Amino acid sequence: MRVWAIANQKGGVGKTTTTIALAGLLADAGKRVVVVDLDPHGSLTSYFGLDPDALEHSNFDLFQHKGGVPDGLAGQLLQPTTHPSISLLPSSTALATLERQSPGQSGLGLVVAKALAQLWQDFDYALIDSPPLLGVLMVNALAASQQLVVPCQTEHLAVNGLQRMVNTLAMINRSRKQPLPFSIIPTLFDRRTQASLSTLKVLRESFPQNVWEGYIPVDTRLRDASRAGVTPSQFDPKSRGVTAYRALLKHLLGQQLTTQVA
Repeated sequence: MRVWAIANQKGGVGKTTTTIALAGLLADAGKRVVVVDLDPHGSLTSYFGLDPDALEHSNFDLFQHKGGVPDGLAGQLLQPTTHPSISLLPSSTALATLERQSPGQSGLGLVVAKALAQLWQDFDYALIDSPPLLGVLMVNALAASQQLVVPCQTEHLAVNGLQRMVNTLAMINRSRKQPLPFSIIPTLFDRRTQASLSTLKVLRESFPQNVWEGYIPVDTRLRDASRAGVTPSQFDPKSRGVTAYRALLKHLLGQQLTTQVA
């Protein structure tokens, strides 16, 4: 199984949409995919018609065992989605309480990695939708992943959040055996606005080695897919957004091969 984290320390940049779009395209290609919702807001969970306020069992259960994960628990928490090849490890708003619980508890940073280890033979890919705050949940996402996808809205304030994310990654890499490769993905791009054009230029000049050469455009079909509760490629496989995400997936798979060879 390959594990990708989708993360940024700023909200509203397209993390959940990116997670679902990439998961859908991988699943369309015959891959078995599990999506992991680590955001207490539960946008990914809600996307597939589940209520993070009402779920009896969720990812929160994983963190209730002093850093361990009982055998079989991850599989018991899986929920089906509207795509037959995608399963969901759902979120709960209770995840927001973890930061208060975590002081004094060791080992909580590897809970998600241990949970995914239980699913290793059942899925080809795991995509983790991370919260926009540095804390135990984001640390879990980064510790479990082999590749990081950083969506960044093409808007000036988003660049500041991106720098915080890059600083966080540098901190995390100091405790990893191998640095975590990452790609910055310009999102919500609108070529009609000067803000999008100038921000895209800044991104490419500031992070020339890590910014994907393409971009994800503003596309109402992505929002329509969310309203329908299906992946964007199920809803409209020829839309501008899906076409862009298909190009992004090709880039990420190429980067994955490069990393494996290295």
